[in-house]
Amino acid sequence: MSEVTLRAMTSLDLPAVHRLELQLFPEDAWSEEMLREELAGQPHTRHYVVAEEPGGVIVGYAGLAAAGGQADVQTIGVRADRRGSGIGAALLTELVDEAVRRASEAVFLEVRADNDGARRLYERFGFGKVGIRRRYYQPADVDAIVMRRVLTRRPVGFSREM
Repeated sequence: MSEVTLRAMTSLDLPAVHRLELQLFPEDAWSEEMLREELAGQPHTRHYVVAEEPGGVIVGYAGLAAAGGQADVQTIGVRADRRGSGIGAALLTELVDEAVRRASEAVFLEVRADNDGARRLYERFGFGKVGIRRRYYQPADVDAIVMRRVLTRRPVGFSREM
């Protein structure tokens, strides 16, 4: 991930992020307005970041929703020619770290069943499969695998301290 920095996404980034979104997810890309609505929740319930090369070129982005002790990865995207360089891992690390900062007990995400590369990344980060959402991704008619990573565990049973 040399020479790439992560920073908070701003509304000025939305045109570039949306162009990247259309390249990465042509069948089910979010609209620029959807991205804008997500960003409007920052910092209250949302945390969005971009991965930027020197000169301001955005090569990746990611977003997290967090409320009520639960966090959800909303999106992660890395430009195709930069995959395998650690950018996705850096973005996911930032989202998990933010979930911890927000005292979330777990982080959830959905990943396309046919996206083996992303699934391997999530598994490396301790995410495990907890369910399937049939035909979630449309119009491709592809299932989503729901994954979760537990961040903290509450004690079960009686405590010795009273």
